[in-house]
Amino acid sequence: MSELLHFAEHRLQEGALIFLALVYTKRIFWLLKFPAGKERQAPTGSPDTTKWKGIFYSWAIIGMPWVMESSRKNPFFYAQFVIFHLGVTLAIALSFIIPYAPGVLENGTVVLVFQAAIWAACAVGCIRIVRRIASPYMRAISSPDDYFSLILLTVWFAFAGLSVPNRLDQGEGTLLAYFFLTAFFLMYVPFSKISHYLYYPFSRFYFGRSMGHRGVFPIPASVKPPAYKAAAPVQAEATATTTSR
Repeated sequence: MSELLHFAEHRLQEGALIFLALVYTKRIFWLLKFPAGKERQAPTGSPDTTKWKGIFYSWAIIGMPWVMESSRKNPFFYAQFVIFHLGVTLAIALSFIIPYAPGVLENGTVVLVFQAAIWAACAVGCIRIVRRIASPYMRAISSPDDYFSLILLTVWFAFAGLSVPNRLDQGEGTLLAYFFLTAFFLMYVPFSKISHYLYYPFSRFYFGRSMGHRGVFPIPASVKPPAYKAAAPVQAEATATTTSR
């Protein structure tokens, strides 16, 4: 291993992680300085629903696609979401495994799992880039950071997928590119839209607390989309009758 690769795998990554932690710590303290909004209405809904039930439900809803209308109607997009974020998780884990636990990658099954998941995430990244460019609606709401972040992640996935076998005998170029990209990624993330995951626990906490207080979360099992669909023809008939009069 060359000195440059050793630096990229260790000192560079450690410095980038420390920088990320410092920026996030400062941002969290800044966020907590703002007073939380207070409820202006009395508790409503079922007495079995509490604020904390609403909070936990709000945190867990990301893993319940059948509850969210957007993912229920577009399961393909939800599958993309899962694959993409699983790829991110494994690509980040790889940056720790290669320098500190390379023996893990001596298992052929582990290598195949990492490669399959990361390359699938790379494919999803390509699909999202095309969709963001091709769709006039996506273009209208996209900023330069959206394009740059998505392209950066997709390229990073590609180098992560190539680096999984950790074959130094085949050259260090791929590993160097992967670790330098990882370091840049870690330092860039706090200032990009990718940092949305930092706010997720906080935003879902307050949203769940409010919805639990109002008796909305957890959503009662009796509230199902077919109930509204079944009522639609009746409503349409009533509207037509009123109009004819």
